[in-house]
Amino acid sequence: MIKVRINHHIKAPELRVITEGGENLGVLALDKALLAAQERGFDLIEISPAAIPPVAKIMDYGKYQYDEKKKMKTAKTRTQIIELKTVQVKIGTGEHDLELKAKKVSEWLGAGDRVKIDLFLTGRSKYMEFNFLKERLERILKLITVEYKIAQTPLKGPKGLTTIIEKK
Repeated sequence: MIKVRINHHIKAPELRVITEGGENLGVLALDKALLAAQERGFDLIEISPAAIPPVAKIMDYGKYQYDEKKKMKTAKTRTQIIELKTVQVKIGTGEHDLELKAKKVSEWLGAGDRVKIDLFLTGRSKYMEFNFLKERLERILKLITVEYKIAQTPLKGPKGLTTIIEKK
């Protein structure tokens, strides 16, 4: 969590002060802002130190910490982790095996993951024509049942042809 300055730890000579209810008190000197916070029985918390003048809010520091932790927790739960799954096929992979791999790819895409499909090349097959290799890679792409978009077009690497797909 970010270190927040409160009360006498605030260094700015002038602050834009907001009350616990959201009312704007305007730009006040630090000592007047501290006095206003004490009169209300709350703390003066520097909310936005980068602003000119810095913004401070009069509120209970414990409540502020609680709210910030709650915001962090909800932001953490909203983030969706997208994994990159990998499927490897070869030039001579049979139709049934391709169907099984395509079924697995469809499941992963349905779960929201990205899928990297590798056409693994060995020996002489590394030097075959690019269009032929691309056609072999498209064999598995045709069998995928979920709608997808190609995130990375097929690229030729040292071990073969690679493409990355993701759900539309």
